[in-house]
Amino acid sequence: MSMDQIEKKVVLKAPRERVWRAVSEADSFGRWFGVDFDGPFVAGRKLSGRIVPTTVDAEVAKLQAPHAGTPFAFVVDAIEPMDRFAFRWHPFAIDPAVDYSLEAMTLVEFLLEDAEGGVLLTIRESGFERIPLARRAAAFAANDGGWTHQTRLVAKYLALPA
Repeated sequence: MSMDQIEKKVVLKAPRERVWRAVSEADSFGRWFGVDFDGPFVAGRKLSGRIVPTTVDAEVAKLQAPHAGTPFAFVVDAIEPMDRFAFRWHPFAIDPAVDYSLEAMTLVEFLLEDAEGGVLLTIRESGFERIPLARRAAAFAANDGGWTHQTRLVAKYLALPA
């Protein structure tokens, strides 16, 4: 198993347009992911976000609650309508005493493909090998588990009435 890349896949039973909006529009993304952004997603734009508990799953919201208000940097890397949304961030950047701006960011990609019964969403995060060794394993483990939760959250979000 590579310690540089995490990949999760889920088939979402929703129209491709709706899946695209869920992953590529800041407000929609924030509702299921559990973050409040200071503006819309625009390729090349740096945004600030603050963790807020997700609105689609009470159990995951409880896990996020201790981190509510924690800020993080988010740079939109690419918006390729209906196919790929990508951003960069500092993984597992939750310690307020650490200046993560000095570290490399990982790349997170949301890839959409047509699939039997819906849309195959692949979430891929890469670049962990550039994270300082002292926190690399913890960041990888936290995000591996986090992306598992997020695949369920986006599915729950898309199951809600539009």
